[in-house]
Amino acid sequence: MGFPFLNATGSSAVLVVGAGPAGLMAAEQLTKAGIAVHVCDAMPSVGRKFLRAGIGGLNLTHAEELASFRSRYSHTQSDLDGADGKGVETVSSWLHDFDADALRHWAQQLGVETFVGSSGRVFPVGLKAAPLLRAWLHRLREQGCVLHTRWRWLGFANAPSAAAQARASYTLLFETPEGAQKVSAQVVIFALGGGSWARLGSDGRWLPLLAHAGVACAPLKPANCGFDYAWSARLLEQFAGSPLKPVGLTVQDAHGQVAFSRKGEALVSRHGIQGSLIYAASRHIRDLIDREGAARIYWDLLPDRTLAQAQAALRTPRGKDSLSNWLRKRLGLEGVRLSLFHELAGKAGSDAEQLAALLKQLPQTLRQARPIDEAISTAGGVLLNALDDQLMSVVNPGIFFAGEMLDWEAPTGGYLLNACFASGLRAGRGAVAWLQATGRPLD
Repeated sequence: MGFPFLNATGSSAVLVVGAGPAGLMAAEQLTKAGIAVHVCDAMPSVGRKFLRAGIGGLNLTHAEELASFRSRYSHTQSDLDGADGKGVETVSSWLHDFDADALRHWAQQLGVETFVGSSGRVFPVGLKAAPLLRAWLHRLREQGCVLHTRWRWLGFANAPSAAAQARASYTLLFETPEGAQKVSAQVVIFALGGGSWARLGSDGRWLPLLAHAGVACAPLKPANCGFDYAWSARLLEQFAGSPLKPVGLTVQDAHGQVAFSRKGEALVSRHGIQGSLIYAASRHIRDLIDREGAARIYWDLLPDRTLAQAQAALRTPRGKDSLSNWLRKRLGLEGVRLSLFHELAGKAGSDAEQLAALLKQLPQTLRQARPIDEAISTAGGVLLNALDDQLMSVVNPGIFFAGEMLDWEAPTGGYLLNACFASGLRAGRGAVAWLQATGRPLD
């Protein structure tokens, strides 16, 4: 039986698997070049995680200076394992092709204006994802892109390495509403997302399928995530769900080397600690736990005072005041910050120097990240040193990868989304160039 999916030769020129920002951006490069492309997604509708991001206003990118912007992207697992160390350079090269300004211009072409918020984050004027996605899908369909939903990739029907050696097409298996289907394609672009937010489609079920096919991958790990901590019942009763601000946070290893230090805010949750400051530090905390079994972090409960200022304020005799009242009167410490101090400081005395030191560097030990499906994003996935500069597999020519399923990570603030778009653009253009260079038929 034939499918509308297939052309007269029984195959599709290009198949994009995954219809998030990276996959759709890859598809757009192909349709602009006049190349037939079909996009498959396991979910009932496309761009579900993208739409979920729109609930928070859709932070598309960040307006900071380009060199600083590029520095936000973290080393990959292949870098940490002593491979060629090209991870950060690779992500930077994507951003060279499609930086924050290019992303804003692209949105404008779709009729969506953007603005820069007070923190430098860039949002669409309407603070919603749906109008942008609707306009984008309309343009893709007009350019000839065909979308297939409820098509879940199950693996390869033929060995990718054998197909590559024979310069033949790749045959993929799908679970569809019409039952199991096989589809052959000359080029496949995978953009299946990471391993978080499974209910929105990013479930990581692709990793063992690719590993079985010989694609080099690192295990998925939570990124931009919270961490478990067993709070006392008293603290939870009063402050579960409370913002912890303003505070500073420092992360250092067992040798005292500082990996992260910043002022911001966090959140006390029923299961531990989370929030923007924790998410920003999460890579360092997670890697310390992996290496050393635990991570020691330090809270600065007085980030707007120096240690000397805190010591001077506490040299006034305490008199009959309780420690809590004394800290409140002398330093303005109260609420969840005061409760955190009592939770972590143990039996603190009245010595001004020791108390001030604790308030400026209050230790907490974390031993486990929250489950990966709660994370905003993931690290791990397809190793960048297994791909060429166009994000094509070195051992399986014609297979490309894009988006969060690649082994890179970045903080929130628009960095994740911008790099997903940029990697999709790189993979899509790479697929166009490869088809043209190999003289493959394009429809």
